[in-house]
Amino acid sequence: MTVVEKPALTRAAVVEAAARIAPHVRRTPTERSPALSQLAGREVYLKLENLQRTGAFKIRGALNALTRLDAATRAAGVVTASAGNHGQGVAFAAQLVGAPATVVLPQGVPLAKLTAIQRSGAETVLADGGYDEAHAVAIELARERGRTYVHAFDDDDVIAGQGTVALEFLEDADELDTLVVPVGGGGLIAGIALAASERRPRLRIIGVQSESASAFAESFRAGRVVERAAATIADGISVRRPAERTLAIVKKYVDDVITVSDQAIARAIVVLLERTKMLAEGAGAAGIAAVLEANGRVGGQRVGVVVSGGNIDPNLLGKALQQGLASAGRYLAFRTWLDDRPGMLHELTGILSEERINILHVGIHRVGPYAGIGRVGLDVIVDTRDRAHADAVLALIRGKGFPAEELLDTSPSS
Repeated sequence: MTVVEKPALTRAAVVEAAARIAPHVRRTPTERSPALSQLAGREVYLKLENLQRTGAFKIRGALNALTRLDAATRAAGVVTASAGNHGQGVAFAAQLVGAPATVVLPQGVPLAKLTAIQRSGAETVLADGGYDEAHAVAIELARERGRTYVHAFDDDDVIAGQGTVALEFLEDADELDTLVVPVGGGGLIAGIALAASERRPRLRIIGVQSESASAFAESFRAGRVVERAAATIADGISVRRPAERTLAIVKKYVDDVITVSDQAIARAIVVLLERTKMLAEGAGAAGIAAVLEANGRVGGQRVGVVVSGGNIDPNLLGKALQQGLASAGRYLAFRTWLDDRPGMLHELTGILSEERINILHVGIHRVGPYAGIGRVGLDVIVDTRDRAHADAVLALIRGKGFPAEELLDTSPSS
């Protein structure tokens, strides 16, 4: 039996994909951000895929893959596994081409992503565990039902579709010297790398992962696929194991894959909201976190960042904002102890009031481990301007004779 090798994926496939999907996707804006440029000390341009139809870039790869299926295969239907955004893309594309679709998602998928998929008419199945467990369930479902499985990143047509992001980005901002791309399984960065592969002068391409889901970064360093735990605020890039296919492309064309902390991602969500009025999910903010906080590892003077999506669950958004504000020093949570006698609480609040420090919360512990004989534990949250101001407030309280310990580790990560 003769085995015919499939030709290697090239930039030409990305160009073909762009023509194929153009009638159905939005050409999202490319914007220079004065605010982020000032913060980063270099020119920063954003490719706003959070404004894409379905709220993320994933529609591009899904649509390219499904439009290439023949009529009989479409009629039989498709199955996929997704952390949310790819599932929305497949559901949208399946509705467009008239194919039945089933999307398998992790149990903890953000509700906003789940309901968006259901609104598109796709069947949804929830699987225990994370993306990788959902993938295993989806593969079995596809086999049982005789349907085509559309992988979220380990698929040439999906990779080519995702690469169309870079064709638009570089056409709109051809002066860029660096591209920064969020990475989960590697479909987006592989497609972008192919799209930019023939550009001269050559672009630097940097991938970004959460340090809490770092399988691709570690695979890149090791030169082979490795598996790692994945639990991050950036659910869209929470993948335990990348694909050989995407890693091979990235090893050939990408300069580095780095990691940032979830705290840095949360701060980036806050910065995007405050300074650019843009809402990004955790994966979408990862590149911004790297540009602002990666201690020079990104490099470049004209940097393009892909804001890959904006589908963040409102409950998660609240937690992200809280963590982001706290880690940026925008409020201070501390615990202190008072003598259990009249006037002590008034004395503490008077110190804060004199400095015009707004008190957000006071919790009193008269029983339990934070109280003692003649002593009362007090948890306090106050508004602060930044990290330096938070440190100054702690010093003020301690200087007035009140022992105080910070309740949250809010120091910036390295």
